[in-house]
Amino acid sequence: MTRTATLGEAHHVRLRQGPLRYHERGRGRPVVFVHGLFVNGDLWRHVVPPLADAGLRCITPDWPFGSHEEPLAPQADLGPLGVARLISDFLDELDLHDVVLVANDTGGAFSQIAAVRHPERLGALVLTPSDSLHRFFPPMFRYLQAFSGLPGFPYLIAQSLRLTPAHRLPFVLGLLSKRRLPAAATRSYLTPMRRSPGVRRDLGKLLKGVDNRHTLAAAERFSEVDVPVLLPWASEDRLFPIGLGEELARRFPRARLEPIEDSYTFVPEDRPERLVELLKEFLVEERG
Repeated sequence: MTRTATLGEAHHVRLRQGPLRYHERGRGRPVVFVHGLFVNGDLWRHVVPPLADAGLRCITPDWPFGSHEEPLAPQADLGPLGVARLISDFLDELDLHDVVLVANDTGGAFSQIAAVRHPERLGALVLTPSDSLHRFFPPMFRYLQAFSGLPGFPYLIAQSLRLTPAHRLPFVLGLLSKRRLPAAATRSYLTPMRRSPGVRRDLGKLLKGVDNRHTLAAAERFSEVDVPVLLPWASEDRLFPIGLGEELARRFPRARLEPIEDSYTFVPEDRPERLVELLKEFLVEERG
């Protein structure tokens, strides 16, 4: 499947972990997006165009979180520390500097770990509602951890998501997006894991590695993150309550929390225009 054209031109890079596809649009300071579990770069389809038009180089990878189309190498490490290394290796391979890392959902947990373990190329960090601290995963999604060791579990997930009515269930997408996702977006997000055993293998490895000891350990080092941090957090989010964003704001030395109304976790889906507005303000102020 092709990604939304608004993300820009498609590219491929081969890292030590395997192939990774990404899209790029615009020129200027690099902004690298990190989506979460069961979605891909299309999550940012409404955010990339206005940021690119504002003079930013928007880079949108399809991370190997279950909705990518090219599996990584069988030996790739997809535990939390391995994914943080994957993010770092991607930035190294493209030789990016002063990167603005923008993350959502599960991608926020991996970005927090990358920020404390591989900070060399980081210039700013933006965390929309994300797995953090003790919520990795949040309670509603801990069944994914509980059953991750069962043989064929990713296949069962993929098959269960064939049924469109299931998408709005609370333990699927119902608590992630306040609004029903367009059919094209759900096809983009949910088709790859049905088609590819390699994608399901990557997903299974990631699920087995999730443990909040990694996010709690990262939080112990947030005082070392000496870059501006923006927290555009959904005030109605039930998976990652705004109190979690407030706690992150207290722990990062240069952080600011910005509540976003009328949205759940998927702020780029529910309120992309407000997210773009906050990002533009943040980057202008941070440069000033």
